[in-house]
Amino acid sequence: MRIAILQRDLAQRNLIETTLTGCGHTCVPFDDCLMLANALAATAVDLLVLDWYGALPSDVELLTTLRARGGVTIPALFASADRSDESVLRAFSAGADDYVSLPVSPAVFGARVNALLRRAFPDRYRPAQLDAGPYHFDAQRQMVTLHGRQVLLSGTQYRLASLFFGNVGRVLSRDHIYAAVWGRELHTMTRTIDSHVSRLRTVLEIDVPNGFRLQPVYKNGYRLLRLDGDPQGGSHPPVPADVGCHRPQRRVAGVRRSRRLA
Repeated sequence: MRIAILQRDLAQRNLIETTLTGCGHTCVPFDDCLMLANALAATAVDLLVLDWYGALPSDVELLTTLRARGGVTIPALFASADRSDESVLRAFSAGADDYVSLPVSPAVFGARVNALLRRAFPDRYRPAQLDAGPYHFDAQRQMVTLHGRQVLLSGTQYRLASLFFGNVGRVLSRDHIYAAVWGRELHTMTRTIDSHVSRLRTVLEIDVPNGFRLQPVYKNGYRLLRLDGDPQGGSHPPVPADVGCHRPQRRVAGVRRSRRLA
């Protein structure tokens, strides 16, 4: 899973990132709320770990705006050295899913993050098999069948297909796809994703007769749509481009420019 971390304390940010990376997640760290807001306008993440630095309104505003604009299924966890009941209650009132005290216990923190992700994305934490219309995925053997017929896929193609079919209806940014499938962040423009998506669409016959459509999303990435039911598949919409955030003493009404996660 891809997790954005906002933590102003460098030591704590490194500890959180090391812990989550050890759990198999990809982390994108930030030390500034405005930079995170800019990034969320251009890319997708699966979970937010937010700072509670002296109860700054910027972090609360970021989450409140995100929730109001449709990002209700993205789990958000606040991490703070402030253990007061007032701060914990404010965080939950703003839409937090969990609140942990700093410094974190790596084992406990990893377990709590994984629990949030399991609740938010149950399809991606199911046992090693997944059924989606005429498609059957066997993760143990990395095999896909279509109408009972095995389709030969490379390891990269299987990871890409699993990502799309585990996120039906959700817009996946190019950054997210590259990190999930190739295991590293996307720093330069490349046609690698487009060529693999085009090939996957052909090999798996992802089209109207089989009930799905794999479509590009302008200036963002791709989305797999289910055509025989709810086109959103119950997933959350992408984060809008005007997620607001402000620094202390200076209010920023909205984000006008996007910045790719690096």
